[in-house]
Amino acid sequence: MKLKEKLAELIPQWRAEVAQIRKTYGNRKTMDCTIGHAYGGMRGLKALICDTSEVFPNEGVKFRGYTIPELRKGDAKLPSAPGGEEPLPEGLWYLLLTGELPTEEAVKELTAEFAKRATVPQYVIDVIRAMPVDTHPMTQFSAAILAMQKESIFAKRYQEGMRREEYWEAMFEDSLNLLARITGIAAYIYRRKYKDDTFIAPDPNLDWGANFAHMLGNDDPAFYELMRLYLFLHSDHEGGNVSAHTNFLVSSALSDIYYSVSAGLDGLAGPLHGLANQECLRWIMMLYEKFGGVPTKEQLEEFCWETLNSGQVIPGYGHAVLRVTDPRYTAQREFALKYMADDELFKIVSLAYEVVPQVLMKHGKAKNPWPNVDAHSGVLLYHFGIKEFDFYTVFFGVSRALGMTAQAILARGYLLPIERPKSITTRWVKEVAESLPVSEG
Repeated sequence: MKLKEKLAELIPQWRAEVAQIRKTYGNRKTMDCTIGHAYGGMRGLKALICDTSEVFPNEGVKFRGYTIPELRKGDAKLPSAPGGEEPLPEGLWYLLLTGELPTEEAVKELTAEFAKRATVPQYVIDVIRAMPVDTHPMTQFSAAILAMQKESIFAKRYQEGMRREEYWEAMFEDSLNLLARITGIAAYIYRRKYKDDTFIAPDPNLDWGANFAHMLGNDDPAFYELMRLYLFLHSDHEGGNVSAHTNFLVSSALSDIYYSVSAGLDGLAGPLHGLANQECLRWIMMLYEKFGGVPTKEQLEEFCWETLNSGQVIPGYGHAVLRVTDPRYTAQREFALKYMADDELFKIVSLAYEVVPQVLMKHGKAKNPWPNVDAHSGVLLYHFGIKEFDFYTVFFGVSRALGMTAQAILARGYLLPIERPKSITTRWVKEVAESLPVSEG
């Protein structure tokens, strides 16, 4: 296929470039690591390579240098489905991999390739069915993906002795298979757990996001658009978040994409990573129930202070890097204004956008008082009938697989080594800390 041919052209160039960078600048510092970094989760430490996306404090995430507004509606607009406006996630994957904007023809080819490979093997369905139906959907999701490892092209070719320069090709083929099937796996878990195990087959005439919506059981064209937007927005967010970094770390051991994505999803399932949208929606619904509908500004402000004074945070506000409203939030807000402006939970989200930042600025402890992506996404899913909160992280996982696979393919293309940082002990810190220079940062 043309995407693979494009990568075959680009990767040798990139590999040579990375090798030259390591040779020429390998002894240059990106920054000094402090004891605070070691004990503080390495937050902000410039120690990873990720070419697919970068997060800027005043612009948000850029996919290969392009902002979300540029890719949605600007000069760099990605191809959309006939009659639709939101970017097709397939086009974003092309961009993440190549750094180049895809043509409509290239996206159509990728959509067709996903459709051709979309059949979920029966043994994967059997693995899901072997688990109790009340098993958490993320557990079922991770296990089902791991089960597909038996047919890993990379693992087979590695055993046959393929050359290092060919690693990326096998990773690419495995990634195509994984992405083609991941929506069907997620949809089956949803239908089994919440819809009496009624399976909906994929429609080969639909694009990747629309087909996911179809298999979930909702053929509303607006829900098709939401799935395209959701999968686009949540796909990638640099390389240091838990899911991306876990995927990168596991992959660096030459584990195939099934091992590494399954591991990344296990990290995504944690309350400090992928569960934030659930917490935001719960908070909004608590507001709704307390006041019997959409509160007034005064009532909402009072509820905000009650939340803060009880020692809790207001979910969906603040970000480790951003210092402005998250562009992903803005994109979702634009979608909501078009398709669900009268939804009462959305009205609360809108009111919170007016009230919460002012409260947080008065409170004085938040570095960023503006909303992030999680402040909005749960309400959108809820509006379209996805009211099973435990499943929300699965949506995130389907989307994040785009970024995880792209990062893994590029790492194989660059021939990056196994990740192996050096650890230190608390005993060592106590013995030598006083003699270490103080960071100027």
